[in-house]
Amino acid sequence: MQKQVDVVVFDFDGTLSWPDTNVAFAKYCMKRSIVPWLYLPLVGICAIVRKINPGGFWWRENMRRFVTARVVKKYAHDFIKQHKRNRFGWAAERVAAERAAGNKVLLITASPDYLIPPLVRDMKFDAVICSKMVQNAPRKYKFLCFGMNKVYAMDEWARENKFIPHVVRSYSDSITDMPMMEIADQQIWINPKTGMPK
Repeated sequence: MQKQVDVVVFDFDGTLSWPDTNVAFAKYCMKRSIVPWLYLPLVGICAIVRKINPGGFWWRENMRRFVTARVVKKYAHDFIKQHKRNRFGWAAERVAAERAAGNKVLLITASPDYLIPPLVRDMKFDAVICSKMVQNAPRKYKFLCFGMNKVYAMDEWARENKFIPHVVRSYSDSITDMPMMEIADQQIWINPKTGMPK
C-alpha cells in the first residue's frame, strides 16, 4: 500500500513572482526585435477569443506565434537572469521553510518549460511541473498545465514516486487554480501586485 506524503503546492506567476512570465518575455523580445510587433493584429484577435474561450489552445498558441526555437535560444537565457529579480522577497524563504517542515514542495504553473525550470532552479523544489512545449515549435503545447490539469500532473508525479499526495497548503493568486486550491487543507491566496496574502 502506498504511503501518504504531505505536499505543499505553489503557483508561480502572481504567486511567487510578478509580472506574468509570458507577458514579460513577450515585452522583452519586443524591445529587441521587430518580429513580435508584426503579430500585434493577431494578438488582438486572440484577446477577443480568450474572452469567449479562456481555457482554449488556439489563442494561447497564436498569442506567442513569434516564439520560435531561435527566439528561445537567442533571448531566454538573458531574460531569465533578469526576471529572477522579480520574485517576491518572501518566496525563497517560504519554500525553504516548507521543506524544512518535512513537506514535499511542488511548483505547478501554466508557464512554459523553456522559461520556468531555470527560473526557479535555485529554489530547490522537489518538483517543477509546467506546460510542456513542442521543442522545435515552442509556441505549441504538448501539455497545458492549467486548471484541473495541474491536479492531474501532480497526481501523475506522485504515482511515479509511489506515494499519495496530501496537499496541506496551496498558494495561488488566480481563480483558475481553484481545482488545486480546493484539494488543499489550507488555501493561501496571494495578491499578485503586492505579493502579500489577501
